[in-house]
Amino acid sequence: MNSCVSVDEVSLLLHLECPECGTLHQASVINTVCVNPACRSTLFARYDLHGGLNKNILTGRPASMWRYKEFLPVINEKNIVTLGEGFTPIIPLENLKTTAPDNKVYWKDESGNPTGSFKARGISAAVSKAKELGINALAIPTAGNAGGALAAYAARAGIRAIVYMPVLTPKVFKDECLLYGAQLVEIDGSISDCGKLVNEHALLNDWFQLSTLKEPYRLEGKKTMGYEIAEQFNWQLPDVIFYPTGGGTGLIGIWKAFDEMEQLGWIGSKRPRMVAVQSVSCDGIVKAYHAGESSSSFVDGGFTIANGLRVPKPYADKLILKVLSESKGYALSITDAQMQNGVKELALREGMLIAPEGAALWQGFKQLKALNWIKPDETVLLINTGTGYKYLENIMIG
Repeated sequence: MNSCVSVDEVSLLLHLECPECGTLHQASVINTVCVNPACRSTLFARYDLHGGLNKNILTGRPASMWRYKEFLPVINEKNIVTLGEGFTPIIPLENLKTTAPDNKVYWKDESGNPTGSFKARGISAAVSKAKELGINALAIPTAGNAGGALAAYAARAGIRAIVYMPVLTPKVFKDECLLYGAQLVEIDGSISDCGKLVNEHALLNDWFQLSTLKEPYRLEGKKTMGYEIAEQFNWQLPDVIFYPTGGGTGLIGIWKAFDEMEQLGWIGSKRPRMVAVQSVSCDGIVKAYHAGESSSSFVDGGFTIANGLRVPKPYADKLILKVLSESKGYALSITDAQMQNGVKELALREGMLIAPEGAALWQGFKQLKALNWIKPDETVLLINTGTGYKYLENIMIG
């Protein structure tokens, strides 16, 4: 072993690369987006994937996302900030399987993550890397779950957190931020309005922004869903994956994970068809997909019970649409009333109280099954991104 290399150095991270123009960036310094002014794309972390690592390295490792630590960006293991996030269960559809008796339908249930959603993955990776890079104040615009996750992980890391959140967000999301000690700023508007203010205030106060896909490392945490899906399905990927698409970090991350695992030799070239599901309130990706466009327009129809889907224009819209195109996937939008019904149906029949974003997937699945877009014998995975308990303020129980 090279005596200059610490035994605590676990990551195979090489550098950051712009997926749009190919510009390389040093991973040892603080980065946001591509420095090319004509590009400004999200950056992808790149790893040494050709060293012959076998998937047997996972045997006996803890059931968290950090079991894939070689392919996560934290160089020194001592900088990992974790609350046990990841390796969430795959749950087969049971009482509702009569809806599609000729398909195997599963949920990947992210509600058991710390702070109740998949946001824990991306925030764990981003806060860990921030700690490693010596950042001491993190600011974020959020529709709810990401703010709570940042507040928790920043508290764990001893880093200051400033959270900008729409005033219409349910109170529970605000309360958890305050309990974790974050500074909470409520904005009369959408997450896009929050993002504009975060950008202004971060520049004035020397805060680092953790805005969705405007820094490289939340994507890396989210991609671990892709690694887990492959491992939990015994390295044979599902035929179709449904994903609730606001900012789209998880959709892009899962696709990135599949590419990395193919380079490692852990999976083959077969890929699932990826389905992006949005709220009719903010369905710019859906409109762009069906118009054959490579980028989306700003669409904000106002409040939706699915806070995480009120993203008028995702920063990485081009990357989201590229994944849908490459996977021969689909995009569709769901109304609040349909989401309400989905939440109730899944609670009553499956014993799962899931987020409205997840309920949107269930309604989208039924629509595409009725259209025969989902074929007999195909395996389908729906990713429930969070717990429904946080959304009870938005849900009409009666």
